[in-house]
Amino acid sequence: MAIITYREALRQALEEEMNRDKNVIIMGEEVAQYNGAYKVTKGLLDTFGEERVIDTPITEEGFTGVAIGAALAGMRPVVEWMTLNFSIQAMDQVFNNAAKMLYMSGGQLNVPIVFRGPNGPAEFLGSQHSQALASVYAHFPGLKVVSPATPHDAKGLLKSAIRDDNPVVFLEAELMYSWEGEVPDGEYLIEIGKAELKKEGSDVSLITFGKPLKIVLEAAEELEKNGIHADVLDLRSLRPMDEEAILKTVRKTNRAVIIDESWPVASMASHIGWFISRNAFDDLDAPVELVTSEDVPLPYNHTLELAAQPSVDKILKAVNKVLYIKEA
Repeated sequence: MAIITYREALRQALEEEMNRDKNVIIMGEEVAQYNGAYKVTKGLLDTFGEERVIDTPITEEGFTGVAIGAALAGMRPVVEWMTLNFSIQAMDQVFNNAAKMLYMSGGQLNVPIVFRGPNGPAEFLGSQHSQALASVYAHFPGLKVVSPATPHDAKGLLKSAIRDDNPVVFLEAELMYSWEGEVPDGEYLIEIGKAELKKEGSDVSLITFGKPLKIVLEAAEELEKNGIHADVLDLRSLRPMDEEAILKTVRKTNRAVIIDESWPVASMASHIGWFISRNAFDDLDAPVELVTSEDVPLPYNHTLELAAQPSVDKILKAVNKVLYIKEA
């Protein structure tokens, strides 16, 4: 077991899978000569050469389409989008080609490809570069969508994503790349579609995925100081979603707060809230509460930027609401 960064966990996964399978290639802006915009692909050009670690022009729609074609021809491309904000340029390729090819070919054509990059707000990037797009990708059948929040989960899930015969959208975050955590020394895989209980409690279920896990665990620690013990469920995978794990925690605590850095309308949080209300209504002792980003373009001003996003304080207030605790 070693303590490494999220960035290094991803790099290890890529290197191991490229050593295991010569059909795994990496494509994206600055992935080769510059070692990746966030240094996730550091050293891979030297190890595997320019035919497998490929710098592309600044044309997301173009190189995403090329990679989909390569996947159809038998390769296993990993496409690095410098940010999911730029992936908006490639949505036609992803939604109308990668996601639908297996269905439209009657099961004859697989598209084994991974689209990865940072999702959601970072700092001081302005509203066009600070969008959480998880629910957009999860909306389309034919795509798998994963969002690991720890180095351990990032490595195991990326390896599984590369080996999957379906297109997988792999959501990271710029602020997470330097986060550290324990990662096993040997090879391991994490099954796509399996959530993990990161903390066990009995009073309320806090359900989240991706970068917000950090503040959710901080909120759970604050709640314990007041004798409130929270289940913290990290979904890790959004499509497929671990419905059994969601129902299990809600039926244990009878209260749920869902934390999602996306906007509230048509978000993963709103979908999960519907799912709980539809399938565990009789188990609920309070309405499901959501903690999301405010329904506005994210401000550039840092004080406003932070105020618009989920926070420990917002989570504590939501928990008080489902526990019917009045604010002082």
